[in-house]
Amino acid sequence: MKPVGILGGMVPQTTVFVLQKLLSASQAQDGNNHVPLILNHNPQLPPRVTLVDGDDDREPMPALMSMAQDLERAGAQALAMPNVEAHHYSLAVSHATTLPFLDIIELSAAQIQNQGAKQIGLLAAPTCRTFGVFDAIFDARGLIPVWLKDEAGMSNLIAAAKSGKQSAELEQNLQAITDDLLDQGAEHVLVANTELSPLSEAVLNNTPATDSLTCLCDAVIAFAAS
Repeated sequence: MKPVGILGGMVPQTTVFVLQKLLSASQAQDGNNHVPLILNHNPQLPPRVTLVDGDDDREPMPALMSMAQDLERAGAQALAMPNVEAHHYSLAVSHATTLPFLDIIELSAAQIQNQGAKQIGLLAAPTCRTFGVFDAIFDARGLIPVWLKDEAGMSNLIAAAKSGKQSAELEQNLQAITDDLLDQGAEHVLVANTELSPLSEAVLNNTPATDSLTCLCDAVIAFAAS
């Protein structure tokens, strides 16, 4: 199987969750058949919001490019970055090496398009809207983003989810925000924040929804086995 390089550590709990999802989804019968991964775990990466704040000295793009290059030198044959917000820098990361880049937004948009939905409610960090992270890929596929009007509510939910502790209150808040997106006209919901993926598994069973992290993990497994 082909080794895949993971740019991780931006939210350490999410990186661990990704590894757990890959372990569970690989359906390996023994240890030799699991997906080979090379992990660059860098929790010291500058925050992705620094570009919005105008702090160019702490801009994370050079560090992300260096992480990708380190993974290529270590033997990775493809790259994956389980952080949606950091995909503002996906073009730079993908051009930093000769490796294929498994783009979590492109993979998610392709799956949603195949289901026929157009108006897509985004469970995503408000900075993704500021960065225009989804704009080009959604435009190319004819998808229309529906953003939550209560940006503070979304930010608070994500901040609470980063603790890694699931609770009935968090699940209720996620359901309420999802209902608000549907009320705003969303036909389908994209879980586009990887900190929310563990919560969404328990909450969104009865909602037309796609989890971006699941799309990425499926692509990692498929590439490794190809």
